[in-house]
Formats: sequence, C-alpha cells, structure tokens
Amino acid sequence: MNIKSVSVLLLFFVFGISTAFAQIKDEREHRIKKSQFPENARLFLHQKLVNARRIRFYKEIDGSKVSYEAKFKKDRLRYSIEFNTDGKLEDIEIEIEPLDIPNDSYSKITKYLEQNFKKYRIKKIQQQYNVDDDNVDETLKNAFQNLMLPSIKYELIINGKNDKGYEQFEILFNAEGQFELIKKALPANYDHVLY
Repeated sequence: MNIKSVSVLLLFFVFGISTAFAQIKDEREHRIKKSQFPENARLFLHQKLVNARRIRFYKEIDGSKVSYEAKFKKDRLRYSIEFNTDGKLEDIEIEIEPLDIPNDSYSKITKYLEQNFKKYRIKKIQQQYNVDDDNVDETLKNAFQNLMLPSIKYELIINGKNDKGYEQFEILFNAEGQFELIKKALPANYDHVLY
C-alpha cells in the first residue's frame, strides 16, 4: 500500500469513529434541591398539586437541552411533570402497566419491539400527556383523571439486545401503538457515589 491509500484509509477510519460517537445522546438526570428548581415551576406545583406525596426535584440534561422534572405520588400513581428552564410546563407522565394500554395498541408496540430487537425487557412504561399552551388546566385535569385520549403517547424504557449487545432505549409510541421516536438512554449518573 502506498502513502496515499493509507492516508485515505486513516481518514475514513477517523471520520467513521467520530460519526459513531456523534450519534450518542448524552442524557442524564440527577436529583436537585427544591431551591434549584425554576421558581415559576415551583409556584405552579404549589398551586396545582393537591394531595401529592414524596415530591422530588430533578434536572435533566439531554445534549444541549436542559429541563426540570418534579416526580411525586398522587392517588397511588407515580407522576412526573416536566418543565423547561423558564418553568413552562412541557408534559405530564404517569407510570403505568402493560394492562393499562388498549390491547390493539399494545400488540402493535410488542410487534415493533420483536421486529427490532433480538430480545427485550420493558423496564418502565409511561403514559404521556403533552401540554397545549391554551389548555394547561385541561391537560392537568386529564392526566390526574388518567383519561385515555387519542392525543396521549406511550414512552417505554427498555433493555434491548441488538448486534452491539444489550443497550437501554427510550421509545415513544402514539395512542394507536405506532412508533414515533427512539433514542438511546444512558444509565443513571452515579458520579455522586463515593467508593
């Protein structure tokens, strides 16, 4: 091999590695103090949450996007409410079980998982209510009543086996069980643990 072909091969190798690393989204979530949560979001939660228990506050960094999440229990269900950095409500999620999804939708979801993974294990399913600026109170009411609406989405966190081995993914489906989005989820950030 001459110098020119080695240079071209090296260039493709470097380009291929940098492209592979660029596809990984660095998403991390860590717990924060209530005082670090956006003030508008704290006021919103204080006004709207009644009978909520175990309220915890989190900051999530997804690439360049930063958001804040409040997680709590209400009426024996686990909720999370996500806000942007300005304290504007983005979505409300409820942790659910597979039995809570209509059979037709769930069969489409499992069909997608079976076609795209050699093996998979569902770790968590969340029913998601996206917030419309005009109907924040209506969306909140629908979420707290756990209504099955055509606008809801299902977010699954799974451990899936593909050619690279087991990896964790977040997959979004619409109310009918149609695939919408997939992204690789990184494991929880344990930087705070001292050994």
